[in-house]
Amino acid sequence: MRRWDVEPLGSRMRSQPEVLLDSVFSKGKRNFSETVLKACYPSWSLEALLHQLWVETLYLLPSPLNFLRRDIVLNLEETMEFAELIKTPRADNVILHRPFYPLVEGTLCLTGHHLIFSSRRQDNVEELWLLHSNIDSIEKRFLGSLGTIIIKCKDLRIIQLDIPGMEESLNIASSIEALSTLDSITLMYPFFYRPMFEVIEDGWHSFLPEQEFELLSSLTNEWRLSYVNKDFSVCPSYPPIVTVPKSIDDESLCKVATFRHGGRFPVLSYYHKKNGMVMMRSSQPLTGTNGRRCKEDEKLINATLRAGKRGYIIDTRSLNIAQQARAKGGGFEQEAHYPQWRRIHKSIERYNILQESLIKLVEACNDQSHNMDRWLSKLEASNWLTHIKEILTTACLAAQCIDREGASVLVHGTEGTDSTLQVTSLAQIILDPRCRTIRGFEALVEREWLQAGHPFQLRCVQSAYSNSKQKWEAPVFLLFLDCVWQILRQFPCSFEFNYHFLIMLFEHSYASQFGTFLGNNENERCKLKLPQKTMSLWSWVNRPEELNRFKNPLFEANSLVIWPSVAPQSLQLWEGVFLRWNRSSKFLDESYEEMINIIKYNKELQVKVNMLRRQLAELETDDSTQDDGMPESP
Repeated sequence: MRRWDVEPLGSRMRSQPEVLLDSVFSKGKRNFSETVLKACYPSWSLEALLHQLWVETLYLLPSPLNFLRRDIVLNLEETMEFAELIKTPRADNVILHRPFYPLVEGTLCLTGHHLIFSSRRQDNVEELWLLHSNIDSIEKRFLGSLGTIIIKCKDLRIIQLDIPGMEESLNIASSIEALSTLDSITLMYPFFYRPMFEVIEDGWHSFLPEQEFELLSSLTNEWRLSYVNKDFSVCPSYPPIVTVPKSIDDESLCKVATFRHGGRFPVLSYYHKKNGMVMMRSSQPLTGTNGRRCKEDEKLINATLRAGKRGYIIDTRSLNIAQQARAKGGGFEQEAHYPQWRRIHKSIERYNILQESLIKLVEACNDQSHNMDRWLSKLEASNWLTHIKEILTTACLAAQCIDREGASVLVHGTEGTDSTLQVTSLAQIILDPRCRTIRGFEALVEREWLQAGHPFQLRCVQSAYSNSKQKWEAPVFLLFLDCVWQILRQFPCSFEFNYHFLIMLFEHSYASQFGTFLGNNENERCKLKLPQKTMSLWSWVNRPEELNRFKNPLFEANSLVIWPSVAPQSLQLWEGVFLRWNRSSKFLDESYEEMINIIKYNKELQVKVNMLRRQLAELETDDSTQDDGMPESP
């Protein structure tokens, strides 16, 4: 059997059929269903019966259960609250089109959260599982009685389904549109998904602030954990626990919160153990046109400076935009009130500009005209690589201030939830070798993106294909991952993870069976009770069998600071994301496998070399001993 998606629901149903029974049949119909099953297959065990039911329902093989199939699917949807949205739960003789694959005929089934396609081939059954939440838009075309549905996904793939019958096509298209745009978060798949793999660790508790603080407290005693935001009343987008200077009390923090946009007062982002310098992050100060000041804010920021040292404030807006913000009540730190700090403006775009850039880039990548001038012109017009350069340049500046200038840094833009997090997290990738390990990178994403309040629900609600653009969507996290890939490509031996790991994070940030990226901040996740009701992505990723897929075979621990080049010639299009559905990856996959084999063989040879060296050393030692014991010749 070949799978086109890693979604484990199918195998879960097949391996644990009692789950299927509970899902397919409501409690009132369970006894009837068991009776019918046993009547059709009297000699089979219940487990075998349910497995057969699952096979016959989704693979639609000839069987005595034919009359039950429609009822099975409908009962499944009733229990999942989506029956009214599925007008046609199944269609036969559907043709699936995918780039680089032959056409496949099979059966299409719709469930509450998945579009499921299963081929009719008996020799090699193929199936596609596609989350409805991964669907960005669909297009409908009709030619006579044949309907065509083109599905464009948030992970940038495009598939085409040819469905016989205009009514069936319209019904299926209508259902997909409805199921892929559910308003309620609690109706999304993570709330229904139940993993069948063994949970080795609870990912919701893998990267708690207290654990991170233990690492910090072993290096310095100048910081403390504050629980001032334990009920999210001081800052709705901050986590309940933050790290602040020990000399600043909670009462002062509350006053500073009223002076910062959205209550996002300066908190610790990174401590550089080499020289004790720190990086903090916040939102813009609310100075306004009257030049309002807050002495508690000035005291908090100055508490991070060493005697006689200056600091740098990196504002991710242009000076012009920062000045315009003053008219709306925002602004920037006045030099008169922050004399020990030098302010630097580095413009990083946001919101609709980034979204339009992604749309143009994907359009260019999907252009099959094969005209070089057209391709290069479209790539340049998208400005995607320009955004990459701006973000990396600013991150390098922050890292340089800390490591080379020996100065502490405060990073902020307007809200402090987008470009600010790009800069602080990338600066840590450059400075801290721990962040280049799998575990360290997961902690970075948790700390600097999820706990820091990046609004994933708003930013990732749509991708590059959606026809109804919303105001707050933007590929901020994807740009960050792209920047990490650029650094990984320049330093291929310094990262424990490979590019598959980054692609996996991109995919799950837009559509996932896990609850990690749901909600916009810790406040919302707490209200939704995600740790209690959903599974963490880290619980799945950190299983040994999954980790092996994401490990970089070239990795050699590098404790040094790495300085990526931001020259235009050094930046490339991330083919693994933007071209993987447009051209075959067969030869790249083969070369990657060959590289792994070479590395494995090299390690085996190295073991043999070391063994031979030990044997040679032992022989030389024995010879030396024998020579010492021989009498001198007369």
